[in-house]
Amino acid sequence: MPRLRRLLRWTLIAVASVALLGAIALGILYYLIAPKLPDVETLRAVELQEPMYVYAREGSLIGLFGETRRYPSDIKEVPLRLKQAFLAAEDARFYQHHGVDYKGIARAVWLLATTSDKRVPGGSTITQQVARQFFLSQEYSYKRKLAEILLAMRIERELSKDEIFELYLNKSFFGHRSYGVAAAAEFYYGKKLGELTLDEMASLAAIPKFPSTANPLSNPVRAKERRDVYILERMAQLKYVTHAEADAAKAAPMHASPHERPIEVYAPYVAEMVRQEMVARYGAEALTKGYHVITTIDPVLQTAADAAVRDGLRVYDKRHGWHGVEEHFDLATGEDPAITRGRMRDIPPQAGLLPAVVLATDGGKASVMLRDGTTVDFAASQGWGGRSPGSLVKRGDLVRVRLVEKKADKDAKDAKAALAAAAASDAAPQYELDQLPQAQSALVSLEASTGALRALSGGFSFAGNKFNRATQARRQPGSSFKPFLYAASFERGFNPASIVLDAPVVFQDRRGHMWRPQNDSGNFAGPMRLREAMVQSRNLVSVRLLDAIGVDFARKYISHLGFEEKELPPNLSMSLGTASLTPISVARGFAAFANGGFRITPWFIDEVRDRDGAVIFKEKPPTACPGCALAGTAGQPVQTTASTVVDGFDLGPGADAAASQAKPGKGGKDNKDSKDKAAEAAKPKPLKAVPADMVVAPKAMDGRISYQITSMLRDVVQRGTGTAAKVLGREDVGGKTGSTNDHRDAWFSGFGGPYVTTVWVGRDDFKSLGYREYGGKAALPIWIDYMRVALKDQPLAINEPPDGMVKVSVGANGSLLPEGSGGVVEWVKAEDLDRMETSVDYGPEESTPAEESFDIF
Repeated sequence: MPRLRRLLRWTLIAVASVALLGAIALGILYYLIAPKLPDVETLRAVELQEPMYVYAREGSLIGLFGETRRYPSDIKEVPLRLKQAFLAAEDARFYQHHGVDYKGIARAVWLLATTSDKRVPGGSTITQQVARQFFLSQEYSYKRKLAEILLAMRIERELSKDEIFELYLNKSFFGHRSYGVAAAAEFYYGKKLGELTLDEMASLAAIPKFPSTANPLSNPVRAKERRDVYILERMAQLKYVTHAEADAAKAAPMHASPHERPIEVYAPYVAEMVRQEMVARYGAEALTKGYHVITTIDPVLQTAADAAVRDGLRVYDKRHGWHGVEEHFDLATGEDPAITRGRMRDIPPQAGLLPAVVLATDGGKASVMLRDGTTVDFAASQGWGGRSPGSLVKRGDLVRVRLVEKKADKDAKDAKAALAAAAASDAAPQYELDQLPQAQSALVSLEASTGALRALSGGFSFAGNKFNRATQARRQPGSSFKPFLYAASFERGFNPASIVLDAPVVFQDRRGHMWRPQNDSGNFAGPMRLREAMVQSRNLVSVRLLDAIGVDFARKYISHLGFEEKELPPNLSMSLGTASLTPISVARGFAAFANGGFRITPWFIDEVRDRDGAVIFKEKPPTACPGCALAGTAGQPVQTTASTVVDGFDLGPGADAAASQAKPGKGGKDNKDSKDKAAEAAKPKPLKAVPADMVVAPKAMDGRISYQITSMLRDVVQRGTGTAAKVLGREDVGGKTGSTNDHRDAWFSGFGGPYVTTVWVGRDDFKSLGYREYGGKAALPIWIDYMRVALKDQPLAINEPPDGMVKVSVGANGSLLPEGSGGVVEWVKAEDLDRMETSVDYGPEESTPAEESFDIF
C-alpha cells in the first residue's frame, strides 16, 4: 500500500508539474502574443471589398468592376434556414459558447493524439474563423491558433453574436471570385437570399470549407456529398429541418450554373470610360469601395446607338462582298467534337455573331459547329449575298453565324420580354451565315446645352476590340470641318450671302511643290454665295475663304470651340478637314452651333455614391444660356451694352460697335432704312437672369454666327449633301457630311431637338472604305437610324435670330437690295451691312475662271 501511495503521489506531482509548466508556457505565450494582437474594435467599421457599380441615368446597371464579387447583406436579410445550414456546417453551438468551443478543441486534441493526421477538423468556431479571416494568416501553427483563440474571446466581448455571424457570412470565400453568401447565391443560382431553396442553402453552406475544390461547379459530385451528408443530415439531427425535408432536398439534383449579375444596358465602352475616370479620381481603391456611379447615359438612346452602328456596318459590309473566313483549322479525320469546340474557346461572340467551325460541305450545303457543340446545317439557299454556303466556305474554316430574331422577339418591348418570348417558343432556333464587318464606326450623342453624354458606341463590338474610336481614334473629318471654318469667316465679316469664287486655284510652297485642291465633283461653279457653297460642299470655296481670313486667325478662332490649336494644321489644307480629330471633339464643336454659341464640355458621370448611399460627388455642368448674363450674380438680371470679347474676338452682340457702324451710307433711302433697322437692332437689350443653380458655359462664338451656321446646316439637310435625313420629317435637323481622300473616312455630324450627334465610319487600318463611300452613304444612314429614336416625342428646336441681326434682301452678287425687290432673304449681323453695299464683278458665270496661283504660305 505505501508503494501504491508513493506511485500515486509522484503521479500527481508529475501531472501538477506538467500543468504548471503548461500554464507558465501559456502565460509566456499570452504575454508575448497578446500585446501584438490587433484592435478588434476595428471590426465595427470594417469596409469589405465591394465592386464598383455603374448605372445609366435612371438606374439600369451598365457594368460592375472589381476583382471580387461581393454584395454585403444585413444579417436580418438572411433567411433562418440559411443561417441554420451554416451553423450545422461550421458551429452548431455558436450561440452558446463565448468564442471558443472547448468541446470542439478537446475533440481536435483527441484526434491529434489518436491519429497520424497533422491537420484535423473541428476546434474553430465561427468567431475564430472571423478572427482568422480579418486579422490572421492561414499559417498552421500553435502560435497562430492561440492568437486566434485570444482574438475570438476579444471579439465576443466587443460584438454581438449577430454582428459576428454577419461578418462571417459576408467575408467567407465561396469560389469563383465570389465572397459572401449573397454573391455566392447570385453566382451559382442567379437568386437573392430569400429565393433560395433548402437544397441550394445546404449547397452554399458546404462550400467555405473547400471553396475551390468542392463547389457545385468545379466538383458537383463532391459538392453533392457534402450537401447531403455533412449539411442536410446534420440539420436533421439538430432538428433544424425534419428528416422528410432533408430527404426531399437530397433528392434535388445539383443544378448550379454560372450567373453573372445581369447587365441591363449594354454600354461597355461607356463603362470602361467610367472605370478609367473613377481610378483617375479616387485611385485603384475606387474598384473595391462599393461606389455606385450614376452616368448621364439614356438607356433607350444607348440601345438605339448600338443597334444603328451594328446595322449600318452590316449594310455597308453587304455592299462589299464576302470575306467572312477569319481563320482556318486543319481538322483531323473524325476529330473529336470536344477538340473542335476547344479550338473556339478563346474566340468570343461579337455583337451577336457566334464563332463556328465548318465541319463539312456538300455541294451548296454546309454544316458548322458552334462553340457550345451545337451543329447547324445550312441548305444551299441559306447562303450569303445570293451565294450558297458551300461555295463560300470549306471544312475547317472559322466563320460567324447569327441567330435569326423571331417575330416574337422583335415585338418584345425589352430584353426580359424577349427572353420570355424565346423561352415560350418551342420552335428550333434558326441561324444564318454572316461575317464581321471590315469597317468600324463610332457614334457620340451629346445634349447640346450641357454636354451630357446620352449615348456612345466606340465600335462594332467591345468584345472584339476594346479600342474606343469615339474618344481615342483621331481621324480627318473632311468636309464636316467646314462649318468651323465658315464660323471663323463670319467673325471676319463674311456672311451666308457673301460671294466667293469657286474656281481652280494652285498653291506653291517655298520649295516649289504645287498643291491643286479640287472639288469632289471635279467641276467649278464660279462665283457663289457661301450658303450654297456649304450646301454643295465646295472645297475650293473653303480654300479661298481660309486664304482670305488667314490661317492663324482661323486656328485661333476654331480653338475656342474646344479643339487644341496644335491639332489644327498651320496651312491651307485645314480648310479641307485635314486635322486629326476624335468624333467626340467634333460633336463638342457642333454643339456650339446648336446651343447659341457656347462651349460645352462632354461629361458622363453625374453622381457618385458610397456603399451607404451618401453622395460624394454631384456634377454641376456649365450650361449654355443664350441671352443670359455672362457675368454677375446668379438669379439677378443684368443689362450690358458692351460686347463680349475673348482672346481678341468679339463673341457677343456688340451693341455699341454695331450702333456706331450702322450709320446711313451710300445707296439712298432703301439702304438708309436698312441702316435704321440695324441701329434699332443694335440697341442694348436686357439680359436674362442666370438661374440660381446654373453655371453658365463660356462663350465660344457670337450667338448670331451660331444662328447663321445652324440655318445653313439645316439647308444642307433640306437640299444638300444630307438630304437623306429629310426622312426624319423635322425642320430642326441640320448637319454636315464629311469624306476624306480615297474614302478613308466617312462622317456625318448634326443636330436636332436637344441633341448633337456625330457618326464616323472607317477602317482601323486606314484603308479605303470603297468606291463612292461618302459620308452621306456610309455614315448618314447610321445617324438617321439613331436620331429617329432620339428625336421621338422631342419638341422642335427653335432657331430664332438673336438680338443684333437684321433681315435683308440680297442680290446675286451679294449686295443689298431694296425691300420688296426680290433676291435672297438673309439674316446678317447689324455691323456687316456696310460691307454688303459693294458688289464684286466676277465676269460672266458661264465662263470658266482661269487657274489662279497663290503662295501656300
